[in-house]
Amino acid sequence: MNKLNFKRLPKHIGVIPDGNRRWAQGRGLSKKEGYKFGIDPGVELFKIFSEIGIEEATFYGFTKDNTKRPSDQTEEFRKACVESVMRLTSMDSEILVLGDTSSNLFPKELLPFTQRQKFGKGGTKANFLINYGWEWDLFHHNKDEKKSSIASSDISRIDLIIRWGGRRRLSGFLPVQSVYSDFFIIDEYWPDFKVEHLYEALKWYENQDVTLGG
Repeated sequence: MNKLNFKRLPKHIGVIPDGNRRWAQGRGLSKKEGYKFGIDPGVELFKIFSEIGIEEATFYGFTKDNTKRPSDQTEEFRKACVESVMRLTSMDSEILVLGDTSSNLFPKELLPFTQRQKFGKGGTKANFLINYGWEWDLFHHNKDEKKSSIASSDISRIDLIIRWGGRRRLSGFLPVQSVYSDFFIIDEYWPDFKVEHLYEALKWYENQDVTLGG
């Protein structure tokens, strides 16, 4: 399936890849083992985004609140985020990592990506929210400018948010950019990602009435 099969595609898709721990427990694994199974789905999804012409995608990595989880889980989702970003560097992409770098829970390996980096021929923008918090974002002060701005000012408005795992909430996901987003829920857990999940969301989205309040 390509972009010609859709009447209208979103320019920017937000991805909330939830359910890794529940997926692991359902298979007799420890909660921490679920995170590594979410890496391949993210890479596959980004490939599809690139193929069909999605201009920008934002992946929810982990939040500042998530770091309250047990240390073994924290270490595993940090490692999964680092590998996810690094995997995309071998593809045509433009990567930005956004999060609170002042904390030692922000992976130091990802510091170079806090300024957008182009790989290959560039193309689809891939944003990763890592050690991100909505309050940190909104009340961030850019010291390099004379005026205040939100930390996520380089990320555009989101047209469609897709959340795996069945939860009906945003969980603090980019509140400014999400203000007019359509929100599609997939009940399957993120490690069970299928291409059909995305196509179902896109077919649903093309029939939504996008007015942006007008």
